[in-house]
Formats: sequence, C-alpha cells, structure tokens
Amino acid sequence: MKKRYLVAFFILAMVLGGVVSYVGMEMVQSDNGQALDQDNVLDDSSQASVGAILDGVNQGKADELMKVTKAYNLIQEKYVTEVESNQLVEGAIQGMLATLDDPYSTYMDQETMEQFNNTISSSFEGIGTEVSMRDGNVTIVSPFKGSPAEEAGLKPNDQILSVDGESIDGLDLYEAVLKIRGEKGTTVTLEIKRPGVEEALTVDVKRDTIPIETVYSDVQMVDGQKAGIIEITSFSENTAADFEQQLEKLEKQNIEGLVIDVRGNPGGLFPAAQDILSLLITKDTPYVQIEDSNGEKERYFSNLSKPKSYPITVLIDEGSASASEILAGAMHEAGGYELIGTKTFGKGTVQQAIPMGDGSNLKLTIFKWLTPEGNWIHEKGIEPTKEVKLPDYYYTNPIQIDKPLTYDQTDDKIANLQTMLEGLGYDPGRTDGYYSKQTEAAVKQLQQDNDLPVTGEVDKETGKNIQEAIIDKVRNKEDDTQMKKALEVLFESE
Repeated sequence: MKKRYLVAFFILAMVLGGVVSYVGMEMVQSDNGQALDQDNVLDDSSQASVGAILDGVNQGKADELMKVTKAYNLIQEKYVTEVESNQLVEGAIQGMLATLDDPYSTYMDQETMEQFNNTISSSFEGIGTEVSMRDGNVTIVSPFKGSPAEEAGLKPNDQILSVDGESIDGLDLYEAVLKIRGEKGTTVTLEIKRPGVEEALTVDVKRDTIPIETVYSDVQMVDGQKAGIIEITSFSENTAADFEQQLEKLEKQNIEGLVIDVRGNPGGLFPAAQDILSLLITKDTPYVQIEDSNGEKERYFSNLSKPKSYPITVLIDEGSASASEILAGAMHEAGGYELIGTKTFGKGTVQQAIPMGDGSNLKLTIFKWLTPEGNWIHEKGIEPTKEVKLPDYYYTNPIQIDKPLTYDQTDDKIANLQTMLEGLGYDPGRTDGYYSKQTEAAVKQLQQDNDLPVTGEVDKETGKNIQEAIIDKVRNKEDDTQMKKALEVLFESE
C-alpha cells in the first residue's frame, strides 16, 4: 500500500502539473541506529499519535480554540447571509496554513482531491513541468527533459500569470495546476512573467505524453580518456535502479571518470537519491542530516566501504532542486567532488502528506534537511565550486511578434533577437536592442539562407524560424560549456 501511494503521489506531482518538488523518506538509517519512517502517508499508529497530539492541544490551548469556536458560532448565527459550515472549516485550515508563510505546506480539499484521483489514469499527459508557489505566484521550478514545457521554452523561475486568458491570481497551487494540465494534443496558452524581462510573454504549450524515463547515459572521449555521463532528470521510484544499471554498464566499458548531470532536475523521491548516494558516498561521512521542529538532528549514512576509483563531477543549475540538491550537497561535502554550473534552486525542507479522513489532504513541512556539514540551503541554493554559464542564446526568450521588428526601432525584444542571431552565427553588430543597419543585414542573410522573403524585417514567420533554430541548437548541445567544463575538470588531476 505504501509503495502504491508513493507511485500515485509521484504521478500527481510530476504529471498533473508538477506540484512542487518534495522529499519523501522511508526507513533510512541514522547514526543512533533509529529508523525514520517518513513516507507520504501516516500509518495507523501515526494517526493515533496525531490524535493524541490534538488531544493535548485541546487541553493545553482551550482558550485559543474556544476563541475559534466562538468566531465560528458568531458567523453562523449572525452573519448577514447564510454561510456553509464546511466553507468556514476549509477557510480556517487555509488561513492557518497561510500564516506559516510556507509555499510547500498546502491543502487539497475533498473536491480537489477527487479531481486529482479521477485523473490518475490519464496522468501521464500534461505539459511536464514542476511548479511551486513563491511569493504568492505559481512559479516553474523546472521543465522536464523532452517535455512540451521545455520545447516551448519555459524556464526555471518563470511565473505563470494566466491560463488560457484567465488570471490565476488568488488560486492555490492545486487549483492552478488543474487549469494547466489537460489531454494530449490540446494546447494551453500561458502568460509568463520572466525575471529580467519587462513585458509578459505569451507561450503556447501543446500538451503531450510526459517522458517517464529519468536516467540517460553516454560515453565521451576526452583527450584519449573515456568519460561516462549519466543524466538524471527527476527522482522517481525506478530512478536508483536505472542509475545503478547504467553505471554498471558504463563501468564495464572501463570509464575513467563520471559526470552526473542533475541540471533542470526538480527533485522527487528522496529514497531514490538515497540509494544513488549509497553507491557513491562512503560510510565514514553522513550524506544528509534531518532536523526536526525541536532542532534535534539525525545523520544518515551509507554502507559503502570504498569510494569509486575514478573522479566524478556533478552538473547543477537553477533548475536543480530538492533531491537534486541533496545529491549535489552530499557529493561535494561528503565526497569531495566538484560541482559545475550555476547556483541551485534552494529547497531544503521535507513534507509529509497527511489524509484528513474525509478525502481531503494536508501536506505539511515537518523537517529541514541539511547537507553533511550541517548547512541549510533553503532559499539560498548550493553554489557550484566552479561557476560556468551557458552561452547567452541559451537564456533568450520566445520571440513575441505583434508587429514586425524593423530598422531604427529600439526594444528589449530586439536585444533578445540580436542575441539569438549571434547564437546562430550571424553578426547583428550589437545586442543593446537598437535595430541597426548591421542587424538588418544579419536578418536578410538569415532569411536568404532559409528561403524566406528577404525583407530585413522580423515578422512572425521569420521569428518562428529563428526560434526553432535556437531550440534545435540548444538540443544538439554543441555549445554546452557547462558539460565541457565538467569533462575538463574530471581529468585535471590525472
């Protein structure tokens, strides 16, 4: 039953819109020999414990609860219009959670939970992105590899303002997710606020089947040495087993170094990260620490006696969150391995999903997780040991064409266009947003090379061509400066 619930919860989190990355724990060993059974549901004994705690609260906080009861009764008896009692109860729960100022502690009422349960059979269809609530805004943690969201150009930290023209302001995370997800083949239009971009972007995403593979491997030669590369796109139930299998396959090919790539990986199940770390981090050092509400800490160890005989580097970026950060933190602080890329997302808490008994569900933050050295990375992220950014064109935005961009105009859209042109090998002369004669000449050359009308103006057709060319270039990874650095660092000490 526990495993089935984990699978169901992962499907909900990953496919029904990617509801915040979370960390689940189950039976991991601590340094005092105790086991922490922190799954996504409470067993009967845990439910009883919760009941006992509530009894204690009722006894110890009678005055406060009496105040709540009095307010409830006053509203029921004296408010100018009739109010459903259930409405007041649901509002009280939402209000209590709102005071926590914690985007990861959330509540799904019975109706919302039923909608999620009813869609499990088709839950591998959607846009494929992990989202969270940040500063009251539905915010993308990271799109999944190969997903419609990635192909449409959605990026970490994009804020979703509206769905199909309807504002989602005031909706909770689950309500927003239900609007975003949908059947394969349908298109959803998202209004996006992107950090650093003045105007909101409109992005059309065609929903599709979300890729379920989470581990990819490859071999590259670097100055005559064989490097294995394993990319982990999320941490699901089968990720650790797939990682172990593909690592064994690479080792049989006699790799001399390994790159683990968790860029754009929004997290998932902690047991998957735990099992992977047990293959890489020795038993001498904890790979993670857990801190409870009383400030008491438990450290967790693997049983591995010897480290790998080859060097390892880890690739991270702003889309690496939760379990990815646990892995990165452990690999650096416990394993001494280099982290290459950019600062991670910064999620350092553990949630538990608790059924409320009536079909509703409360997901509550119950622990902090700390790195092996005791650092809490929440809302800070993990800094790479060697910071490397990708080429500028990787960070460009979808081209939005209301009217053609042309000579002598000045606009942020033009600066974005000029960066794209540079990335495609054309010289616009400048990237400051002024549409110069040289920019016009670069556009004409691109149009000529792609059998487009040679006007020197960027209309919707030319803009679409440029954007698709950029997406293709990003996919082929020929300019992946972060990967190149990770491979270079891998053999520096050799």
